[in-house]
Amino acid sequence: MIAYKVYVTPTALQEIRQLPGHVRQRAKRALDDLKANPHPPGSKALDLPDIPMRTEAPHEVWRLRLDRWRIVYAITEEGKTIDVLAVRKRPPYDYGDLDRLLRGLP
Repeated sequence: MIAYKVYVTPTALQEIRQLPGHVRQRAKRALDDLKANPHPPGSKALDLPDIPMRTEAPHEVWRLRLDRWRIVYAITEEGKTIDVLAVRKRPPYDYGDLDRLLRGLP
């Protein structure tokens, strides 16, 4: 099995640092597990109908649920990379800033 490389954006890293301790540890374990399985139980592909620039991009955007928290990440199969975009509490997070988060990806 080919391992994926996991990159955490500066924004997501700051959000991880601000998580409560027990959630932070779970998030770190979940990110480590993504290296072997980018589609773990509790993950879901996100629909991006209102982001036209992403229809040709090689990224698949997924979210991983950790209780009330969501880890939002983009998978690039071609390079076997995972870019962690955000770690947010839901509610109130509604994925409204996905376009901005995706613009920072290569």
